[in-house]
Amino acid sequence: MATLNHTGISHTVFHLLGIPGLEDQHMWISIPFFISYITALLGNSLLIFIICTKSSLQEPMYLFLCMLAGADVVLSTCTVPQALAIFWFYAGEISLDCCITQLFFIHSTYISESGILLVMAFDRYIAICYPLRYTTILTHALIGKIGVMIFLRSYVTIFPIIFLLKRLNFCQNNIIPHTLCEYNGLAKYACNDVRVNVWYGFFILMSTVVLDVLLIFVSYALILYAVYHIPSQDAHRKALNTCGSHICVIILFYGPGIFTTLTQQFGRHIPPHIHILLANVCILAPPMLNPIIYGMKTKQIRDLVIHELFTKQT
Repeated sequence: MATLNHTGISHTVFHLLGIPGLEDQHMWISIPFFISYITALLGNSLLIFIICTKSSLQEPMYLFLCMLAGADVVLSTCTVPQALAIFWFYAGEISLDCCITQLFFIHSTYISESGILLVMAFDRYIAICYPLRYTTILTHALIGKIGVMIFLRSYVTIFPIIFLLKRLNFCQNNIIPHTLCEYNGLAKYACNDVRVNVWYGFFILMSTVVLDVLLIFVSYALILYAVYHIPSQDAHRKALNTCGSHICVIILFYGPGIFTTLTQQFGRHIPPHIHILLANVCILAPPMLNPIIYGMKTKQIRDLVIHELFTKQT
C-alpha cells in the first residue's frame, strides 16, 4: 500500500461528528449522557469515600471495589465531556495528539477494569473455598501489588499503540463519525499499511480481555463446584449471594461489548448511528450502574450510604 496519496497531506486535526444521522437529536441525546455522567461521578465518588474512610470496609472485596470505582470515574471522564461538547457546542475539533491520548486512556482503563473484575472473581473464589485463610492470603500488601500489576499491564500493553499510530500518515480523511477517538476508527484513515496495527490490536484483545473472561469463567466453575459440595442448602444460598453483585457487574461490563462486536461483524446493514450508540453504552453503562448494583446488593455499603446521606449528626 502506498505510504501517501498524491496530495502528500497528513492530517493533524480531526473532526468528531458525534452521532451522524441524528444531528438534529443531539440536544436530546445529551440528556441521558449528562445524567449518566453525573450519576457515575457521584455514585463512584461516594463509594470511594465510604470505602476509604470506614474501617469496617477495609476488606479485600471492598478494596477491589474501590479500584473499580476509580477506574469507572476515569473511563467516564475520558469520554462523556467530549461527547457533551459536541452535542452542546459543536466542539468536535480534536488534534491528533489529543485523539491518541484519549484512546490511550479509554483502552487502558477498559483493560484495567477487566483485570479488576478478574481479581474480584479470584477474591470470591478465596472467600468461598478458603474462608478461614481469606484475610491471611489476601493481605493489604498483596492487594496493593495486585493493583499495581493491573494498571501496569494495561498501560504497558496499550503504550505501543501511541507509536503505532504516530508513525502513520492520515491522508485519506479527517472526519470521524463518532463521539470519541477509538483505535480502529483512527487507523482506517491512514494511507500506510496498517496490518501491524490490526494484528497488535488483536493481540491486545486476546491477551487481556478474552483471557480475563476465560479465567473468570474458570474461577466461577471452581466456585460452583465448591458450593455444591457444601451439604447445607443455607450455606449454598449465602455463598452464591456473595457473588451476586460481581456477576451482575461482569454481565454489565462484558455483555454490551460482546453484543457490539457481534453487531459490527454480522450486522452490516445496521445503521452507523446504532453502532455508535452501542459503543457509547459500553462506556456509559458500567460506570453509572456499578455503584448502584453494589449499593443495592451489599448490605454493609447500603447501610453506610444511607447513614452518610440521610442520618443527621447531632
